[in-house]
Amino acid sequence: MTHTWPEHLAVGAVRFARPTAAYDAVLAFYRDDLGLPVLAQWRDHSAYDGVVFGLPGAPVHMEITQHGDPPRIPEPNPENQLVLYLRGPEAVAAAGRRLRERGHEPVEAANAYWPQRGAVLFEDPDGWLVVLAPWVFGEDPVPRPVAVG
Repeated sequence: MTHTWPEHLAVGAVRFARPTAAYDAVLAFYRDDLGLPVLAQWRDHSAYDGVVFGLPGAPVHMEITQHGDPPRIPEPNPENQLVLYLRGPEAVAAAGRRLRERGHEPVEAANAYWPQRGAVLFEDPDGWLVVLAPWVFGEDPVPRPVAVG
């Protein structure tokens, strides 16, 4: 597997976007509860509300938009995940503790891969999953599976 970027694809930043039907609650979850920085935010721009979060910093972002009356979004699926690869089990514990202190409880993973490797999952207000993984993909070795139960 190659880890080099194609020369013809001169990307300076990456953003992925998804809709929400609970803009204020999702904004509070990612900004206040998880603690992601807000890079941009707008209300009623061409009938869209939106927010851009830095993941981390500015070169990688997640955009959340709300549009329509009522807003319509795809049904949550356990494979729709934001995976945050944190720097070790202590970092996962700290992030998980913050979310629990703010009223969020971990949820069961549909894919045993995550809990077997020490990851913890939380749902956002739309039911989409945030995975807190205790290793940095591409830097650290993937933890060996452990029995969960």
